[in-house]
Amino acid sequence: MPLRFSSAFSVVRAPVLVLGLLSALLLAACGSSPRRVSYETEEFDSTTTHTRTYAATEAQTCEAARRALLSQGYMISAANPDLVTGRKSFQPAFEVHVEVEFRVVCAREGGKGGKRSTVAFATALQDRYGIKKVNSSASVGVGAFGSLSLPFAGSDDAMVKVASETLTDELFYDRFYALLDRFLEGQGGEEPDVPSIAPEAPRPSAPLAPPAPATPFPVKPVPIPG
Repeated sequence: MPLRFSSAFSVVRAPVLVLGLLSALLLAACGSSPRRVSYETEEFDSTTTHTRTYAATEAQTCEAARRALLSQGYMISAANPDLVTGRKSFQPAFEVHVEVEFRVVCAREGGKGGKRSTVAFATALQDRYGIKKVNSSASVGVGAFGSLSLPFAGSDDAMVKVASETLTDELFYDRFYALLDRFLEGQGGEEPDVPSIAPEAPRPSAPLAPPAPATPFPVKPVPIPG
């Protein structure tokens, strides 16, 4: 008579399944620990990455920034005496599109000895796009039953933003500021001093000539009656 081990096998396999389930739960708990986000490393201890100070006016500094961006192929979207923004597109891979938006703010700052200086704040934002395939569908009329939407094999490609990040590479900004400094030197750097024109001294007026002596009228003797 054959022996049946099904019940014994089930009893032996149950603890193994329980242990496997507990192990999976422990691994899931370890894997679901919160990840450290990028902004937690912000310490606000450096002011040299995004700022530089120039002995020039706001308009001169922003004009040099505009020329620096234009020389590198950026499309200028705004150019004001205190603000310049530009955008440039990159294609690092076949299905990846990257856009960098550069923003420069020029703020006046008081200098020593009454000299004028400007602080240039530069920030670059990088947006990454990827191709997403969207399936299309067609509507087919079914007479009295209305229309029926049926999917078909065709699809449309659309660019979707998948990431956005502020660039923090110090060498990236160092190269930009070095180029801005070159264009600023081409403008003459500091604002030229306008020589003050002293008011012209009044010319002395010519002395007035003394009035001519009056000519006496001839007096005729009047006869006195005797």
